[in-house]
Amino acid sequence: MRRLFTIAAAIMMAAVMSAQAPLKNYPLPQNPDTLRILAVGNSFSDDGTEYIPGLLAAAGIHNVIIARLYIGGCSLERHCREYEEGTKDYVYYKSTDNRWETVSKNATIMDGLKDEPWDIVTVQEVSNNSGTYDTYQLWAPKLLSILRKEVTNPEAAIVWHMTWAYASNSDHVAFKYYNNDQNVMYESILDCVRRARVDFNVPVVIPSGYAVQIARGTRLNNQDKVRPDNKVYQLTRDGFHLSRQHGRYIAACVWFESLIKPTLGKSVKGNSYLIEDTEFSIDKKDARLCQKIAIEAVKSFK
Repeated sequence: MRRLFTIAAAIMMAAVMSAQAPLKNYPLPQNPDTLRILAVGNSFSDDGTEYIPGLLAAAGIHNVIIARLYIGGCSLERHCREYEEGTKDYVYYKSTDNRWETVSKNATIMDGLKDEPWDIVTVQEVSNNSGTYDTYQLWAPKLLSILRKEVTNPEAAIVWHMTWAYASNSDHVAFKYYNNDQNVMYESILDCVRRARVDFNVPVVIPSGYAVQIARGTRLNNQDKVRPDNKVYQLTRDGFHLSRQHGRYIAACVWFESLIKPTLGKSVKGNSYLIEDTEFSIDKKDARLCQKIAIEAVKSFK
C-alpha cells in the first residue's frame, strides 16, 4: 500500500512538473580566476571527492575551492527537509589550498550554500533510492529549486553525480530493492540519471557509477583474488562505499575529468598523484588505468 501511495504521489508530482517551467541551469564556467565547487550529498560524495585536492596539487592547480556538505545516508528528500527545518546536521569540509579542513560538524545546508559564490553545485540521490525514479520525481525539482534560489552566484551550474551499484556480495538492506543483483541496480541507476538530466535540465553528469562499472571489468576488480564474502570486494570497502584505494581514486579522476578539464583545460591523463599521502598508495600502472577508465567514462557517457 505504501509503495502504491508513493507511485501515485510521483505521478501527481510529474503532472505538476510538466506544468512548470524547467529549472534554469547554466553551463560550466570557462577559465575562472577561482573555480568554486560544492558537493551537496552524503557519504558517496565523500568517496567521490576525497582525493581531488591531491590530483589538483599534482596538476599544479591552486585556484580551486572545493567543499562537501554532507549527512551520511542523506536523500534528496532529507536535504529538502533539512532546508525547511534549518537543522545543524551537516558535516562541512572544505579545501582552499588543496588540503581538506573541517569547517563545521554542525552545519546547516545554508551554511554551505552561502559560504562561497559557488560556480558548480553537485547533487545526487542516496544509494538506497539511486535506481528508483519515483524519488527523483518527488524531490529533485524541489531541491534543485532550493539550490537555484539560495546560491549566491546566480549563474552557478547544477550538476548531477551518478553513484555506483553495490558489490554483488553486499549485505546492504536496500540491495533487496534490486533483487540483490548488481547489474539490475546499475542499469536502474543509469536509467534514472539519464532521465533526470533531461527532465530536470542537468545536462552535466559526473558518471562515477559508470566508471566503477567499467573498472569492474578490469584487473582492478579483486573478485577473483579474495573470498566472495570479503568486505573489500569489487572496488568497495564494505559492499557499497568505495574502496579507499582504487575505488576512490577512480571516482576522483572522474570528478576531475568532468569538472576540471572543461573549466580549466587540464585533463587527469598523466596525473602523478598516487595517494602516497595516505596508507593506500597505488602504483603508476594502476593510476594510469584508473585515469584511462575515468576519461573513457566521461567521454562515452550518454
